[in-house]
Amino acid sequence: MTTTHLLGIRHHGPGSARAVVRRLAELQPDVVLIEGPPEADNLVDFAADKDLRPPVALLAYAADDVSRAAFWPFAVFSPEWQALRWATEEGVPVRFCDLPAAHQFAAGGEARVPRADPLAELAAAGGYDDPERWWDDVIESRRGAESPFEVIADAMTALREGEQPTDPHEQRREAYMRGVLRKTRKDGFERIAVVCGAWHVPALADPLPPASRDQTVLKGLPKRKVVCTWVPWTHGRLATASGYGAGVRSPGWYHHLFTTADDVTTRWLTAVAGVLREEDLPVSTAHVIEAVRLAETLAALRGRSSAGLAEVDATTRAVLCAGDDVQADLVTRRLVVGELLGEVPESVPQAPLAADLVATARRLRLKREPATRELDLDLRTAGGLERSRLLHRLLMLDIPWGLPEDSAVRSKGTFRETWTLSWEPEYEVDLIAAGVHGTTVPSAAAARVREVMASDPPMADITTAVEGCLLGDLGDALPDVLGALDARAAVTDVAELMAALPPLARATRYGDVRGTDTDRLREVADRMLMRVCAGLPPATHGIDEEAAAKFCELVGDVHEATTLLGDAARERWLVALERLSGLDSLPPLLAGRVARLLHDADRFDSAEVELRLGRALTPGIPPVSGAAYVEGFFAGGALLLVHDERMLRVVDTWLGTIPPDVFTEVLPLLRRTFGAFAGPEKRAIGERAATLSGKAPVDRRPAAEVDETRAESALPVLATLIGAPS
Repeated sequence: MTTTHLLGIRHHGPGSARAVVRRLAELQPDVVLIEGPPEADNLVDFAADKDLRPPVALLAYAADDVSRAAFWPFAVFSPEWQALRWATEEGVPVRFCDLPAAHQFAAGGEARVPRADPLAELAAAGGYDDPERWWDDVIESRRGAESPFEVIADAMTALREGEQPTDPHEQRREAYMRGVLRKTRKDGFERIAVVCGAWHVPALADPLPPASRDQTVLKGLPKRKVVCTWVPWTHGRLATASGYGAGVRSPGWYHHLFTTADDVTTRWLTAVAGVLREEDLPVSTAHVIEAVRLAETLAALRGRSSAGLAEVDATTRAVLCAGDDVQADLVTRRLVVGELLGEVPESVPQAPLAADLVATARRLRLKREPATRELDLDLRTAGGLERSRLLHRLLMLDIPWGLPEDSAVRSKGTFRETWTLSWEPEYEVDLIAAGVHGTTVPSAAAARVREVMASDPPMADITTAVEGCLLGDLGDALPDVLGALDARAAVTDVAELMAALPPLARATRYGDVRGTDTDRLREVADRMLMRVCAGLPPATHGIDEEAAAKFCELVGDVHEATTLLGDAARERWLVALERLSGLDSLPPLLAGRVARLLHDADRFDSAEVELRLGRALTPGIPPVSGAAYVEGFFAGGALLLVHDERMLRVVDTWLGTIPPDVFTEVLPLLRRTFGAFAGPEKRAIGERAATLSGKAPVDRRPAAEVDETRAESALPVLATLIGAPS
């Protein structure tokens, strides 16, 4: 006689997991059906491998479209995982019984009909306003030997009584589950255990509806070829906050409940103290003892047999964190949710690209971890250089395992990089998607770059690819990138070329430490500079204030970049600036900036600068134009006004000749210019300006005597300003 036992569970819960293991040991079934994708049946045996350490997930994806993918996560406290482990250790066959991923991926984005949360309804019936806490109290935190499955089945049957699923997807799932159950019975198994979500238990209970009805529901479903494998997962991705629909609030706490046999509260609060001490926060043994006492007292007052998450959270905040929300959030992130990453053995089938990354990372001693950490690399060492190349290649594949700090690429030093590393489980899918480009990380990254270059990308993407090829040592792809860069430069406007030149100039430095040949890159950069020099005068003719400000920034960036391109490039650029400075049509803001750059480069002496400044500030020039010239010139710093009295006198004289009705129009420009100066510079300019008019500098020391009569006359005004009684 065939008997079927329905074990309704919540997908991730330590109490449910313990109950499943106890129940399976009592029943000794000869087959176990588990809610999950049937495509994973051939992966069941890997669960017996001790090197497959949760949290892990079954990853299924469409063979012809990796973007169609889904995960089925398991933690050590997941009932399905414990059922899988028990069955493989006992030699009992396992079958996954959910609707195949082949149908789910082919169905596309069909509309889902939302249904009420059954836990919320049961919690409300039990007098709880929080379904998570209700389930934790009645199921997950209990350690008794009694089986909860009969009670769960009765509760779900009552909730579903008289209801039929209105969601077509749910109808198909339950129809397929019943089909697997019928087939299992037909195959001759007598003691069948079904581990599934509690909501589905009434749909699988005897008597089952006619098979023909379920076949009608499933008839004509489209299919796609699906590939399935095991991948590492994290506690953070099991949390509800991650957006996972079947997630729980506290994976770390549930892990602790499942793996700790005794002194659960004491061990947990001791771990909390350890987290806080790692941050140099003062938490003593006395704090822990008091927190344990308070948690147990709270549990007793609330009628609980032991402290749950609500009690340990309250005592953590009150005793160990002294009410500090920041410290409490740290504990939640590190412990309540947790940062554990699972492991998958090499024997598990992997895509070639993923296998290459795993092998390379292991050789370079780069551990894939979910916790964010910094990695400093010295590129003068072989290991540091290889790690840098790997991380840069992954960036070219849009897999940001590591993100370089700005200083890593933009600083003038080339032998040190700082990265921020954090591995996300979704990168497993990205690796599979990137596998269409190659079977190794270098070949895939190079092919990906060539593909992007063939699509006629904008200049910014090309310059990014140039740096990526040099930083990632993708020499095979560099000729394609430089060819695309040369072609794009021929049809790109001057402003875009000027924006693209500085990163190329920086890239020419990489050959020193990275051992890459940058001669071709220098040739392309030189040609771009020639186009910039030739096109700059017409590009700046008659432009407005906003465009002039943009060109001021671009000119400054190119000016700095030419110092990296050699003496010939630098000379060509300075000659172009000299030619530009002689144009009458040049906007005053840009004219001032160019004059300052030429002065700092020793192409204009002080006499020439004084002459040009004097022309820009003559009475015949509109004061607004003069103010713009001053802003452009002194954007490079105020030291000239501090040390050159002749320039200071020119500016001082000009300021004195501005008509009062125009001064208010000029004032915002002057404030923007002089407000950028450092405090000591402004003080020194003021003192020097006072000497120009023959006045002595103002003595800022307190006066020896106070005129009390004059001081008293100001008191009513001060009282009004501060709202004090006069």
